[in-house]
Amino acid sequence: MPTFPTSILLVCLGNICRSPTAHAVLQQMAQQQGINLTIDSAGTGDWHIGHTPDERAMNAAKSRGYDLSQLRARQVEPDDFYRYDLILAMDRSNLKNLKKLAPKDSTAQVELFLPYGDSATEEVPDPYFGGEGGFDHVLDLIEDASRKILARYQG
Repeated sequence: MPTFPTSILLVCLGNICRSPTAHAVLQQMAQQQGINLTIDSAGTGDWHIGHTPDERAMNAAKSRGYDLSQLRARQVEPDDFYRYDLILAMDRSNLKNLKKLAPKDSTAQVELFLPYGDSATEEVPDPYFGGEGGFDHVLDLIEDASRKILARYQG
């Protein structure tokens, strides 16, 4: 059985849609299963530092019982590559940016988030410029992958 990471950082572009949604979903699922896991989220960009998640993301999450209201956007920082065991990017662009930002002696494993799910797609699409339905689709993908992340390490 693989070693379960004790800390996971979830990353998207601005840290207001996908990564805070994944943060809340994975955290709640881990707590419900009694798994002690440190979870955080961040963005590769700095546009939304200090802001709450997008209202549409908060509303979609709330409709499924997840609370994003206490989360605030922050940008990935060099220490994250030592602080977290696993850093999961929502898409290939952010994965590429994370690998550029990673110090050469980084201890974190950096991967895509979605290969943990059953979806045929490998990237969580950015719902920011789309309609309300995009946020529900993102939640579907994130819930599936979060269940798989937790199940993978429980045997």
